[in-house]
Amino acid sequence: MPRGGQALPWQGAPVDIDVVGPLARSTDDLALALSAMAGPDAIEAVGWQLRLTPPKQKRLRDFEVALMLDAPGFPVDRDVQDRLVALGDFLRGQKVKVDEKARPAIDTAEAWRVYVKLLRSGTSDRQSDADFDKNLAIARGLSPDDESYYSQATRAAVLSHRDWLAANEARHRMRRAWAEFFTTHDLLLCPVAGIAALPHDHQGERHERMLTVNGKRVPVTDHLFWAGYTGASYLPSTAAPCGFTPTRLPVGVQIVGPQYGDLTCLAFSKLLEREFQAFVPPPGYA
Repeated sequence: MPRGGQALPWQGAPVDIDVVGPLARSTDDLALALSAMAGPDAIEAVGWQLRLTPPKQKRLRDFEVALMLDAPGFPVDRDVQDRLVALGDFLRGQKVKVDEKARPAIDTAEAWRVYVKLLRSGTSDRQSDADFDKNLAIARGLSPDDESYYSQATRAAVLSHRDWLAANEARHRMRRAWAEFFTTHDLLLCPVAGIAALPHDHQGERHERMLTVNGKRVPVTDHLFWAGYTGASYLPSTAAPCGFTPTRLPVGVQIVGPQYGDLTCLAFSKLLEREFQAFVPPPGYA
């Protein structure tokens, strides 16, 4: 999906792990926006066109899905898990094949490391020369055993091209593992984030901010895992409504498909919208 023509900063070069897809209140609107936005830019359109594969499934019972409630080292709040469990129960009632154990052959800790490395090296050109030199000095002083988000992101900001190539190779190994996974499952259903909606917090540096998950304080950056686990491998995902917490905060489910399986994700989202949970405007926004 090209950045040209959007109200986003754009200089011409594609951005790694870019997420510039549309937002909408219904799956139909989302599909319409995607059809208008997706495809090559004006230069590339001379040589190729995008043709996303239409979904084979027509009904919920036609799908075979994997359901992932959390991941080692990246806890998901019980209120969020409860909504995903409710979704799984509903799907089984609709005769959908739901597998809670199936996963791609990918180590989640390694997926996180590779994602942060690719993400923060991909944004490293935002640094001034002075910032780069400062981060280089900081990175050299970090303990090799320090795998905090701050340390990983700082190292990535000054990553050598040789090390980037190694991270990219690791990404493509994961990409092949995902492709193998999707030979036996149509979709993966997982959290959008580890918690429901939260108050905005712009105090201090991002890596210093904390959130409470199941009574424990965890870094806010941990919740990037759910974007990177699939996004680093170029997989499409659709975030769809999945109900509400007991305090009426909205919870989403991330519907993940194989590469270029966007329309299958949308087809599943539309069925959920019709039969399980549709978008509900918050008070005052109807």
